[in-house]
Amino acid sequence: MAISITWQNKAARLYQFYRLTKPRVVSLIVFTAFIGMFLAVPGAVPLNALIFGTLGIALVAGAAAAVNCLVEQKIDSVMARTRGRPLPRGEVTSPETLFFLALIGGGGLFILYQWVNPLTMWLTLVTFVGYAIIYTVLLKPLTPQNIVIGGASGAMPPVLGWTAVTGEVSADALLLFLIIFAWTPPHFWALALYRKHEYAKVGMPMLPVTHGDKFTQLNVLLYTFILCAVTLMPYATQMGGLIYLISAIVLDAIFLYYAVKIYLNYSDKLARAAFRYSIFYLTALFTALLVDHYFYF
Repeated sequence: MAISITWQNKAARLYQFYRLTKPRVVSLIVFTAFIGMFLAVPGAVPLNALIFGTLGIALVAGAAAAVNCLVEQKIDSVMARTRGRPLPRGEVTSPETLFFLALIGGGGLFILYQWVNPLTMWLTLVTFVGYAIIYTVLLKPLTPQNIVIGGASGAMPPVLGWTAVTGEVSADALLLFLIIFAWTPPHFWALALYRKHEYAKVGMPMLPVTHGDKFTQLNVLLYTFILCAVTLMPYATQMGGLIYLISAIVLDAIFLYYAVKIYLNYSDKLARAAFRYSIFYLTALFTALLVDHYFYF
């Protein structure tokens, strides 16, 4: 019985470290990197790039998420959405978190350098610095444009997946980057709209806090228009075919419907629905690219 309790305690402890990596966020990052790998080649992805590339990118992304948890633990303790995280609850300590993120981050970079290629390792390191330092430490507490500028780091995963397979950055890889870059503002500002009171409470200069709801709603609409235009570009460049085009038009129409409704008749319920849809949207859009890619192969 004592041994069973000990193992249960250890498993619970490990789970708290796992939670530091923000698994739901990292899963979307890994998914877009995974799609980038498959889009980079006409046939099968080399097994070493698929396995070690995915593992390395996931570990570094998890380390970046842990940095975010470490830096924002006091803010997280105040906000309802984040107060249940391991650091605010005291389930792990700051030194433990620092050691953990150094371990998995360093391990991920080593895997990428040793078994994938140096370019992917360096780009992943730049992405880590961009998110963990430039966005989390510098931009997020200083400017309401934090999401727009910091979105560059969040848009990098498909490029990392692409370089893991090819060893180079192509125009198509940058187009995948551009899609996520344009998607990020309406995605996060939908969240910020219905969480604005929590952001205001902790002094975080999110757009609804600094410029008001109506201005943010207008920006959600404008960036959604930009997103819709960008998502048609893969068809124009022949990166995607009819399957992708039809999927993109349908997905864009629904996203645009949410953006127009948010601008004309806002409610927190609508913003929550738009935020949830935006996650489905990106997943479905990249899946459509993948299906189209192999259907026409």
